[in-house]
Amino acid sequence: MNSKFFSSMLVFAVAASAFSHGLIAKEIVTPRKAPALSVDNSPVSEGKSAVVTSYADVLDSVQKAVVSVYSKKIVRERVVINPLLRQFFGDMPDQERQHKEEGLGSGVIISPDGYILTNNHVVEGADELKVSLSDDREYVAKVIGTDPKTDVAVIKIDADKLPAITIADSGKLRVGDVVFAVGNPLGVGQTVTMGIVSAKGRKVGILEEVKGYEDFIQTDAAINMGNSGGALVDAKGRLVGINSAIISPSRGNIGIGFAVPINLAASVMHSLIETGSVSRGFLGVQAQNLTADDAVNLGLPRETKGVVVTDVTPKSAADKGGLKAGDVVFSVNEKPVTTLDELHLVIGEMAPGAKAKLKIARDGKPLSVEVTLGKTDDNPNELLPGVQVSALTHEFRAKLRIPDRLDGLIVTDVAEDSPYAERLVPGLLITQIDRQEVTELEVARTALKPGRHILFVYYRGALRMVGVEVK
Repeated sequence: MNSKFFSSMLVFAVAASAFSHGLIAKEIVTPRKAPALSVDNSPVSEGKSAVVTSYADVLDSVQKAVVSVYSKKIVRERVVINPLLRQFFGDMPDQERQHKEEGLGSGVIISPDGYILTNNHVVEGADELKVSLSDDREYVAKVIGTDPKTDVAVIKIDADKLPAITIADSGKLRVGDVVFAVGNPLGVGQTVTMGIVSAKGRKVGILEEVKGYEDFIQTDAAINMGNSGGALVDAKGRLVGINSAIISPSRGNIGIGFAVPINLAASVMHSLIETGSVSRGFLGVQAQNLTADDAVNLGLPRETKGVVVTDVTPKSAADKGGLKAGDVVFSVNEKPVTTLDELHLVIGEMAPGAKAKLKIARDGKPLSVEVTLGKTDDNPNELLPGVQVSALTHEFRAKLRIPDRLDGLIVTDVAEDSPYAERLVPGLLITQIDRQEVTELEVARTALKPGRHILFVYYRGALRMVGVEVK
């Protein structure tokens, strides 16, 4: 395998190679009927359990629902002719050669009519996909949809009456619960390994580049390359996670593996199957983790945990719902929120239009606020096409060492295909537009009418002038 994310210590559990460019060409997707799923939401244990000497009966049906996923990608390379050869043989054109790269992962049948859950990185960039069932039947698969932000993908084979797995409620997992990883590690064939849930809610940075949603289940069940996309099941044989990555200095198992919780994967799966894409809820706030000093300053006990709102996007769900800067968020729909990552995750798991009831504190007093979530693809923080900005917060000022005398809007993200990508970069502070100071997004948008504009910006210790043209 030649694909890994960001750190040599952290690798996806795919055996051969995962492809990093492009996706399988797929048809324009029309809304589909949601597949019939088998779901069991009861806890894995109601209390103390008797001694178990074998899990063979439990795992028999699981093994039939786990498949191997083989991918192929045609890689084309340009071969540049040596200039010396051109001197002797004339103007020889550059040549192109191609070769095939093959990858191996796993998948889980989640409905009898052929829908299969796997990882995005298992199918990413592949030109061909083939699925092998436990009974050695093979099918060509097509991609229904992918979501790099959760590393989840849904593929489908043209078959019916397939052995589908039962889905559990991963929110009821506890550290110490027995789990099994099922997949095809290193291409040796279907394998079952046993361990426990080592931790929940892990954020390890493998999806940081795509601003993803990480809430991994950590397990010591042996996971190796090729297990990616396979099943993590509980002691009742119910699907609790999709195996995704390992931490290892040797690219082999050392007992630190990660799986996407099925609750998160299932919400993505339904959206991909029904619409071909994922639309997530959007709250519309800038926020930061509540520190002990912040808590005291806001009239709360020093040990209070939560997320403090530092800015509210005008006309966003938060703005319409009455949230204000300085509000401290403790929970969303009764789910505790103690960090910004948790708030990001719980809102991202909800659909646009969903109601979110927030328990907050304002001026030291408890309060409940209900908001109707917007959509992430509304680009509420977009100043120019592909350019996202945010108000200058204390965190940004400290991180980027911006002098106290300056204020403005921080560029937080610039899309690669943005027409302004060569002039504006993340971390740049826009202080003025046409000599008008700007600290609010709506003011900046109003100022940037079609035509030429001069931006005064601060970047890496220096103030500069940048010209932009708005069409």
